[in-house]
Amino acid sequence: MRRIPAVMATQHPDNAAAPYWEKDGDGFVSAKEEVAEAYSAYVDLGVDEFMWDWEGKYVDEAVVERFFTEYHDYFSKHQLGKEKFLTFRIPNIWQEKGYSLARSFMATLTAADMAKDLGLHDRPLFEVILPMTTSAQQLMYIQKTFSKLAKVKHTLFHDSTATFNYIEVIPLVEEVKQMFDVRALVDKYAHLHKAYYKHKPQYLRPFLARSDPALVAGLIPAVIGNKVALSELYQWSERTGIPVYPIVGTGSLPFRGSCAPDNIDKYLEEYRGVRTITMQSAFRYDYPLTQVKAAIQRLQKDLPRTTPQFFGKRELGIVQNIVRKAEAHYREAVMSVAADMFRIVPAIPARRERRLHIGLLGYSRSIGKKQFPRAITFTAAMYSLGIPPELIGTGRTLRALTKSEGELVHQMYRCIEHDLKLAGRYLNKENLAALAKQHKGWQAIQTDIDYLEQYFGMQLGPKTQIERSHRTATSAIYAAIQRHQPLAATV
Repeated sequence: MRRIPAVMATQHPDNAAAPYWEKDGDGFVSAKEEVAEAYSAYVDLGVDEFMWDWEGKYVDEAVVERFFTEYHDYFSKHQLGKEKFLTFRIPNIWQEKGYSLARSFMATLTAADMAKDLGLHDRPLFEVILPMTTSAQQLMYIQKTFSKLAKVKHTLFHDSTATFNYIEVIPLVEEVKQMFDVRALVDKYAHLHKAYYKHKPQYLRPFLARSDPALVAGLIPAVIGNKVALSELYQWSERTGIPVYPIVGTGSLPFRGSCAPDNIDKYLEEYRGVRTITMQSAFRYDYPLTQVKAAIQRLQKDLPRTTPQFFGKRELGIVQNIVRKAEAHYREAVMSVAADMFRIVPAIPARRERRLHIGLLGYSRSIGKKQFPRAITFTAAMYSLGIPPELIGTGRTLRALTKSEGELVHQMYRCIEHDLKLAGRYLNKENLAALAKQHKGWQAIQTDIDYLEQYFGMQLGPKTQIERSHRTATSAIYAAIQRHQPLAATV
C-alpha cells in the first residue's frame, strides 16, 4: 500500500504576497517557474505531494523530465511515486475540450520510460484527479482510455514498461448535492471497476471541493456538504472494506476553508477524518516561512489521527432542509449584487497563467443563469469591497432555523462562530451602507450582518491596525468605483 501524504501543495492562485523563492517579487508565477516551485515545496517545505494542474491553465508538460535532469540527485534519493508524489489534475472532457487529456496521459507514460531508464521507481506518476466528477462512468472512462492509450504506445514503441496500463483516478466532487450522493458514486464505481478489471479498487481518495461549493451555494452548505460526504464515505468504507483517504480542497480564508498556518488547531478540529488537505499558494506565501513549515509539520503529524464525525439518516434529512434554506438566502443576495462585484473583477491581479474559462478551453461557474468568476477571484473581489462573502445569507439562514436545526449546524460546523468573527473583521460597514442605498440585494446583506451580531452577541468590523488599514483601502476602492476611476492600482 502506497503512503498517503497529509499535505498536497497546489497551484491555486490565491496568494497576495510574492513567493519566498521568487527573484523578481512580482507575485506572478509563470508556467516556466512552476517546476522550481514544486521542487521548493518538496525540499524547502517538506511537502510530499504536489498537484500539477492541467485544468484550465497552461502547463509544463516536461515536468518529470525537468525533475530528473535538473534535480537528479534529489529525486534519486527521494523517488517520485514512492516517497514524493506528483499528481496531475486532468481536464474534465465533459466540460471542456480534451486537448490536454491526451498530452497528460502521454506525459504520464513517458515519465515511466524515463524513470526506468534512469534506474528509478518505474511509475513516478500513477494517479490523476478528475475535476467536476458527476458519475462513476466518467471515472471508468478515464481509466479505460488510459489503458487503451498505454497499449497502443507499448505496441508502437516496443517499450519496456508494457505492464503500465492502469491509472488510479481521484474523483473531485464539486457540488453540495453530489456530496450528499457521494456514497452512491463510489459504490457504483467500485462495482464497475470490479466488473471490468476483475478486482475492487485497492483504495479510494475521494476529493471534496470546498471553495467552489461556497461560491455556488454559500458558506454553511459548503461546510455541511463536506461533513456529510466524509460521514458517508467512511460508512461506505466500513461496509465494503475498501479504504478511503478523503482529500479536502481548502483555501486560507474562511469562505474557502480556513486552512491557514495561524489556524491549524481550529482546522484540525473542524475537518476530522480528512487524510489529505490542499495547501494552496496563500498558505505557502502569505505567512512567515517558519510559521508555514511548523504548520505543515503539525498537519503531517496530527491530521492522520483525526476521526470522522458520523451522521445518520435523521440528521441527513434535517441538514438537507438547512441547505435548501441557506442556498436560497445566499443566492438571492449574491445574484442581485453581482454587477457591483463584477466591476472589481478585472482589477484583481493574476497570479498564474490561467486560460480564460470560456469557449473551448475552460469553463466558468454558474449561479442560476449567471456566469461567475472562479471562487478565488470572487472572494478577492468581495473582500476588496469590504463585504466578506462568508456573511452573505448566513445571518438570515441562522435566523430562519428551528432550535434543533441550529443545534445541528453547530454540531456539524464546529467553528462557525470563530470563522464568522474572523471574516467579520474585514467588513466595511460604511461601504455596505452606501451600497444598500442603491440596491435591495445589499440591504439583504445588511440584514445578515444585523442578525449575525444579534445571534452571536458580537460587533463585526476591524479590531487591529491591519484590519483598519484594510477598511481604509476598501473605502478607497469604493470611492474609485463611484468616480469611475481605474481600479487596478488601488486593488
